[in-house]
Amino acid sequence: MMSEEESYLQEIRIAQERKSFFLHHNLGVEVHWLFTQALSALDSELYLPACTSFINGIEASLRITMAQIEKPYIVSNLDNIPTLSNNLLLAAQNNGLPIEALAFPQENLFLENLNSKKPNKNDVEIVRIRHNLCHGNFLEYTNTDLGEGNYFFTPECCRPLAHQLHNLCCEWTVQLGKFREELIKNSTQL
Repeated sequence: MMSEEESYLQEIRIAQERKSFFLHHNLGVEVHWLFTQALSALDSELYLPACTSFINGIEASLRITMAQIEKPYIVSNLDNIPTLSNNLLLAAQNNGLPIEALAFPQENLFLENLNSKKPNKNDVEIVRIRHNLCHGNFLEYTNTDLGEGNYFFTPECCRPLAHQLHNLCCEWTVQLGKFREELIKNSTQL
């Protein structure tokens, strides 16, 4: 059995590992702070900033990694790299990035939606959520429990989404970190 002091130290270690998780997966300084700040917002119950920071972290990590595939090392411009979209995810997939790590647990049609074309185009869930949140569309998170005429939205309505995005970003970070490690190793061998 652990002593009180050992238990306390273990709690501190676990908390520190959680806070520094995104720093230890080879994402680069251009990206890891977006995820770290999202986690801080989540821990502070700031659910809207948490959601948007997690999504910005995903978008930045994709864009920067794609730029580094074209030209290894320091990225100074992302103008020619598209923002988070099915097209960016397809391009990333074609370059070997582990984009399936961005599928939500119940998103069974991820690859089908990713490859869908107009007029039957469907965005994958992370793209759909990004577009909605970044354009102020919070309607799907409105609380309707009190019945018609009593609908309301507060940031707490996005709490489940913030936790889902945190879990998704943790898996994405691990998978992308492995990819980036290989990318860096291969670029230094040239």
